[in-house]
Amino acid sequence: MEKSTAAQQQATLGITGMTCAACANRIEKSLGKLEGVEQANVNFAMEQASVIYDPQVTRLSDIVNKIESLGYGTAKETLELRIGGMTCAACAARIEKGLGKTAGVSKAAVNLALEVAHVEYNPSSVSAAELIRKIEKLGYTAELKESVEERQTDHRQDTIRRLKRNVLFAAVLSFPLLWAMVGHFAFTSFIWLPELFMNAWFQLALATPVQFIIGWPFYRGAYKALRNGSANMDVLVALGTSAAYFYSLYVTLTAGSAATHGQEHGQHQQVELYYETSAVLITLILLGKLFEALAKGRSSEAIKTLMGLQAKSALVLRDGQELHIPVEQVVTGDIFLVKPGEKVPVDGIVLDGVSSVDESMLTGESLPIEKRADDTVIGASLNKNGLLKVRATKVGKETALAQIIKIVEDAQGSKAPIQRIADRISGIFVPIVVGIAVAAFLLWYFLIEPGDFGSALEKAIAVLVIACPCALGLATPTSVMAGSGRAAELGILFKGGEHLETAHLIDAVVLDKTGTVTHGKPVLTDVMPAHGQAEDSFLRAIGAAERGSEHPLAEAIVSGLQARGVQLREAEQFEAIPGFGVRAVVEGREVLVGTRKLMSAQHVWLPDDALQTMTSLEEAGKTAMLTAIDGQYAGLVAVADTIKESSKAAVARLRQLGIEVIMITGDNTRTAQAIAAEAGIQQVLAEVLPEGKADEVRKLQAAGRKVAMVGDGINDAPALATADVGMAIGTGTDVAMEAADVTLMRGDLNSIPDAMEMSRRTMRNIRQNLFWALAYNVIGIPIAAAGFLAPWVAGAAMALSSVSVVLNALRLQRMKVRQ
Repeated sequence: MEKSTAAQQQATLGITGMTCAACANRIEKSLGKLEGVEQANVNFAMEQASVIYDPQVTRLSDIVNKIESLGYGTAKETLELRIGGMTCAACAARIEKGLGKTAGVSKAAVNLALEVAHVEYNPSSVSAAELIRKIEKLGYTAELKESVEERQTDHRQDTIRRLKRNVLFAAVLSFPLLWAMVGHFAFTSFIWLPELFMNAWFQLALATPVQFIIGWPFYRGAYKALRNGSANMDVLVALGTSAAYFYSLYVTLTAGSAATHGQEHGQHQQVELYYETSAVLITLILLGKLFEALAKGRSSEAIKTLMGLQAKSALVLRDGQELHIPVEQVVTGDIFLVKPGEKVPVDGIVLDGVSSVDESMLTGESLPIEKRADDTVIGASLNKNGLLKVRATKVGKETALAQIIKIVEDAQGSKAPIQRIADRISGIFVPIVVGIAVAAFLLWYFLIEPGDFGSALEKAIAVLVIACPCALGLATPTSVMAGSGRAAELGILFKGGEHLETAHLIDAVVLDKTGTVTHGKPVLTDVMPAHGQAEDSFLRAIGAAERGSEHPLAEAIVSGLQARGVQLREAEQFEAIPGFGVRAVVEGREVLVGTRKLMSAQHVWLPDDALQTMTSLEEAGKTAMLTAIDGQYAGLVAVADTIKESSKAAVARLRQLGIEVIMITGDNTRTAQAIAAEAGIQQVLAEVLPEGKADEVRKLQAAGRKVAMVGDGINDAPALATADVGMAIGTGTDVAMEAADVTLMRGDLNSIPDAMEMSRRTMRNIRQNLFWALAYNVIGIPIAAAGFLAPWVAGAAMALSSVSVVLNALRLQRMKVRQ
């Protein structure tokens, strides 16, 4: 995933080879030190790095090289394209250069003789279709040499398959060692034990492949970590298992086949061995990693579900023919057909046809919406009946669904502020644990059981193994992933983990009126020309003036006049005056439509009866607008907007959560009070200009309040950006959604308390995870150092701690909200 601004770009890279939070911290710190990198966040649970960098200073390939120099890998895909139109080596060089400059491409090689391009790229930053379009823009043709789907590899699935194979191999080799260990105790002497299993050389033969073949990744990871001046879980595992293995190897070489477990078995007095300690530890740790990988895979189900909504192909009209093409090949401006029962492939505008379209998967609206000419349709929505002819307006990463997926991915890959605490702890964790292990060894060897090297070593190994920073590193990101994923299923899109965290602190919610508390689709109710004013010319003047405005009230007037059969003309001049109304020139006359303040500012005299009528309309909950033509009062019109069915219940829920609800509007006080009373809102800020909304939010913040602003219009954007958490109604404008921290895809205001509840439960889940991860180590390390835990038990406990943290986070995916 990559997005750009004028000065910087953001890239998301999949990372392979991380074993614990210390790995993520090391990569994050190293990337942060790269020249040109402004910010780097590494998410251990998602195995991703999100990097904001200046492309003028550093390239994506430099970032990839840095990650790989630290001993980790990046998830890349390769693609072979058949190129047409090349005539010489210069053509091949031109394509190579063009692809090499494309964001997300790490390597590109073009073979002129074979007419094939081999491209290595980051699938999160660029797609195969975009690479093909890039080549076509250079003046050549390109097509997939073989299906991308057949070549794509999921590194997480590869990891799971490898872990399964290694766990099985290690378990088969470790089982005889475990059998020998269990059978050597006096109270288990009744268990039959093959004599071969007690043979030191046989145990060495079993333990060696586990230690150096299955366990090789731990050595490799430990070496790379130490080479870069840090330590991670691999260091702990490599130290602990190597100590057990090499001590046992020393005993085997010096004592021969008589060496085994330091206990009496049969007629022989035997010397202690710890082959089973190293082998069983590696097996249990790998088993824990397998369970962890499976559980982490479940935490990204929300993304997979959203991606599964996408249509796979489109029926496009090109050169008079109907062509079925992959949805990735649809371009802006294409005309396509959507038959009954099919998904809309991309966002577009209906050119012809009438049908009902189910948009519930994106907006949460349960009832299908009728679509006809000039209506917009959303990619991935389902056409219920009727044939639609549509022109594509947004394709690829620009579609609504792609933007939703991007928001969820960004949120899941971001780092909540509370995670910084865990990062600081895990950064110093491993050296402290190694120090404790050394201290435990010295205490046991010199003071508690003087001279008993094997017993002291066992205690040190137990300390090294039980103290794994994995649980600490997984505590926050898995909860953020599960919480934001579940929120997305509920139609709530958090743009980052920090917003998911901040939302639970909100104690004041400011609601915009039009389109938020109300439906935002008012209807024209009253038309009252002044005495002596011709109604036809009055209506034409108002209609032409309001036709240029995007305000919902203006749309209501225009729709109402058209329904009355009024023929509307274009205004010669038009000017919107935010918070006041509009000014236009219609048929050579200046027309003003708006508030009392507009009339006062333009020195228009208003008769008393007009003001009285306006007041009575406002007290009835209607919005009345005054009209003046050529500086003379010409009459008024009124529109009425009704509150959403969910507004009253949502306000009541917010108040039950202890949150103060405030309605803000540019509308007059009487109308605002009438709407607020109907919704159960006690505090109203009326007649507030667009820029004043942000000022009102600042006043609340200055009073010590944590403020959430909820709106849907362009004029709400400054307030949304100013608030501690800005929430945009998803049915509103793109500008509002861009400025907001949270997008509420459903027009239902119950999404607001749902978002608060989701934040509270996620934070509670994070605190539970952090508490148990820390408590586990605070309790487990002393117990291991005191000699109450065998190393293999410590290994099982360590694996269980990581898995339990992930499973606890996954409980959020089953969270139910009250509607």
